[in-house]
Amino acid sequence: MTEDPSPRFTRMPTPFDPARGQEVAAGLGASGAVGDLVAGVAGTSSFLAGVLERDGLWILEALAAPNQALDALLAEVAALEGDIAPALRRAKRQVAGLLALCDLSGLWPLEQVTGALSDFADVATDAALRAAMAGPIRRGKLPEAPGLSVLAMGKMGARELNYSSDIDLIVLFDDTRHEDPGEVRRHLVRATQAAMKTLSEVTRDGYVFRTDLRLRPDPSVTPVCVGTTMAEHYYESLGRTWERAAYIKARACAAEREVGQSFLETLRPFVWRRHLDFAAIEDTHNLRLKIREHKGLGGPITLPGHNIKLGRGGIREIEFFTQIRQLIAGGRDESLRVRGTVAGLAALAKAGWVPPDTAQTLSDIYRRHRDVEHRIQMMRDTQTHEIPTSSEGLARVACLMGLEVGALEAQLHKDVAEVHALTEDFFAPSGAKGKGRRKGARAEAGDSADSATPAYDPGFGAQITQAWPTYPALRSARAVEIFERVKPDLLEKLARAANPDQALVHFDAFLKGLPAGVQIFSLFEANPGLVDLLADICATAPALAAYLGRNAQVLDAVIAGAFFEPLGDVAALRDTLATTLARAGDYETQLSEARRWQKEQHFRIGVHHLRGLIEASAAQAAYADLAEATLGALYPVVVAEFARKYGPPPGRGAVVVAMGSLGAGALTAGSDLDLILIYDAQGVEHSDGARPLATRPYFSRLTQALITALTAQLPEGRLYEVDMRLRPSGRNGPVATALAAFESYQREEAWTWEHLALTRARCVAGEPTLSEAVEHVRAEVLRGPHDASAVAQDVQDMRARIFAARSLEGPLAVKDGPGGQQDLELFGQTLALLVGESLGCAETQTAAQIERGVAAGLLGAADGAASLEALRLFGAVRAGVALASPGAVSMAALADGAASMLVRDALETAACGATAQEVDDRLEHTRASVADVIARWMVGQGVSMATEGETQ
Repeated sequence: MTEDPSPRFTRMPTPFDPARGQEVAAGLGASGAVGDLVAGVAGTSSFLAGVLERDGLWILEALAAPNQALDALLAEVAALEGDIAPALRRAKRQVAGLLALCDLSGLWPLEQVTGALSDFADVATDAALRAAMAGPIRRGKLPEAPGLSVLAMGKMGARELNYSSDIDLIVLFDDTRHEDPGEVRRHLVRATQAAMKTLSEVTRDGYVFRTDLRLRPDPSVTPVCVGTTMAEHYYESLGRTWERAAYIKARACAAEREVGQSFLETLRPFVWRRHLDFAAIEDTHNLRLKIREHKGLGGPITLPGHNIKLGRGGIREIEFFTQIRQLIAGGRDESLRVRGTVAGLAALAKAGWVPPDTAQTLSDIYRRHRDVEHRIQMMRDTQTHEIPTSSEGLARVACLMGLEVGALEAQLHKDVAEVHALTEDFFAPSGAKGKGRRKGARAEAGDSADSATPAYDPGFGAQITQAWPTYPALRSARAVEIFERVKPDLLEKLARAANPDQALVHFDAFLKGLPAGVQIFSLFEANPGLVDLLADICATAPALAAYLGRNAQVLDAVIAGAFFEPLGDVAALRDTLATTLARAGDYETQLSEARRWQKEQHFRIGVHHLRGLIEASAAQAAYADLAEATLGALYPVVVAEFARKYGPPPGRGAVVVAMGSLGAGALTAGSDLDLILIYDAQGVEHSDGARPLATRPYFSRLTQALITALTAQLPEGRLYEVDMRLRPSGRNGPVATALAAFESYQREEAWTWEHLALTRARCVAGEPTLSEAVEHVRAEVLRGPHDASAVAQDVQDMRARIFAARSLEGPLAVKDGPGGQQDLELFGQTLALLVGESLGCAETQTAAQIERGVAAGLLGAADGAASLEALRLFGAVRAGVALASPGAVSMAALADGAASMLVRDALETAACGATAQEVDDRLEHTRASVADVIARWMVGQGVSMATEGETQ
């Protein structure tokens, strides 16, 4: 063997027994760098010395081009037939020797070594199963494609197989393929047992891999080959957190891989929960403690005998740390669904779940730990992870690493201590660690906990808290255990509120509304900043607290994304939801996903408003943008589902037209949606589908389908309430209107109030060219001409009827009564209708309508300015009341925090000393001012103001 001149080796093992090493190298004719490598390996590891003596010529020849040699070997194994056991064992020795030299010399990095070993395990497993099934297939006992597939789990699944690892496998078969799956299973069980024996039996040629099939569902009672139907049912009903974590790394590796891949797809909802799953932290911590207790790995860290895999600061700690964070957030963020540990840490760092320096430190130590693990196993090809207790054993490991013993010990001490420090704080559930623990979890909510703040009075809220054990959220022992750990911090923060008793009452409403507690309490424990946010909500917005009780999962959004960054526009929101719906699969899932997404965004707007990140007017616009985006993304989904049954929409289809407050682009937290649907069949009489419908009933049913999609009470709640009374002819008209009928009605039959409503109409979903046609009709109708005196008289009559039907209930009922928000909006619509002829199509937003009235000379500049300021004030009050306490009619009815928020928004000041009375005074003055503006304008149009109700 000649010296390899290529300077590919970046490190070199030192022979513990130089004479033995030189003997093996000389026997192979190895010299130079290759000779030194062989001498270092064979002079330290008795196992590798034996491998080189038996297969050294092939191994050293392969070392010149290891990638090509390995590919050729894998191809040979894949083609094996008949009695394949001897050939598999020879191939395993050759792979073991080649990979050892590539690893120990630094020729290949860790990932390439473990990946190559995993590739060989795949091919060997496949070959063993093919050989085992060949006889039954030949005899007609099994079909050519019986639906068998093998899942690689653990390190094999992640392509991280260690040097002397066993391989964790789950063998499945698709029992739905067969009329008699029991008979097929019987033969597949035998074939699986034979294949595992081929791989794991120790003969004079050695063994291929030790196999472990115990990760299958309920292994104590199930056969070694499990039907996919049974497996799916098991995971749906009994699957545990550790099994979810195991499936992060699972992949189909042998036999009919498409069967395994399909099975993994069905398990995706089991593995990747839709909501952030912080309860998995405690599950995994308990598993860690059980492993330590079972293996006797507790107590202080000492190197001799320390388990580099399962011990404190070991490989498993890093894997658990990574996998549990992936489980927590991977349901929401698909970028976290990676198998490898180092790849998982990188993904978590990129997504903000782990600090980049922590991810890098753990990745570096993980690689060093795996190097040590490999060298321990290379000594005798035993599945051990314990650092040798003898000085000779430790010296041999150091020799294989090319290090002095002291340097190895120092590095190991440093590494295990650092891993323990970085991971223990994340898992340990004990409150003794205080508020600084679990800092890896996101905390955009703002962790303002201050350990120097005095603790709350133990007697605080005792009467209320006595009822808590009876609530649904605290019905399980586990929920109680977690809640008891977070309760002191929570009560302390509630006690800091301006009115602690009110805050506690509102938290009580939140807690009472929770259907379950483990997940949400785990979320609080892992993210103390969320407790601050909840306390803030309870102190300020009881309605939002109650909303949280019904939709606690929306808190996921606070830590799972850029929650406090600026809100997106309609296009961005619509695209995001459309992408979410496209991934959801079936129609029911799409409706559920739409609700989850909308509720998170709705909550986000409320928090932004609550915390003063946006003004009330911006919150109103954001709620409208959210509704428009939801309609824009959901309507095509509804149409597609409807078309699946009845065929595509005839002609140009339909458009959804927003009316009322949505049309005006200003909703509150509790607004419903005023909608109409307009279609254009273009002469087509019926749909073309499996169950064709005539055009009119087609679009009527499509409209009902849309309403159902929005209003149906699913487990995730409903999206919006819908009001369609603004359609032509109101309640008596069809729910969907043809374009021609809509145009004819608006030109020839519509009342003045219907033209006024049209000033706020705009298309928000549906076919673009039809939207343009509807907008053209709207513009033409609004251009008039309109008789100002007649319009003004009709409006005055409408005002009288409105005032008579609904009396003013209190200062905060800003919508009602003369000079109120509804009166002002109606005035803006009136101006829009009258300026239509001179200035073109009216704007749909009330402020723009008033501005156009001023520009057209219909309203004086001073009156216009007063009207715009009133519109801002009314909007601020109505938005604040809807968020904090719907139905409140006076400042006295609000919680102290809500009253402060309303003062801030209404008076546009955060100055100390501003009072609730000032808001009442401002509202009273503004209402009178608006009523005076409108009255003077009406008189100017020749309208008598003696109408009953005007003086209320």
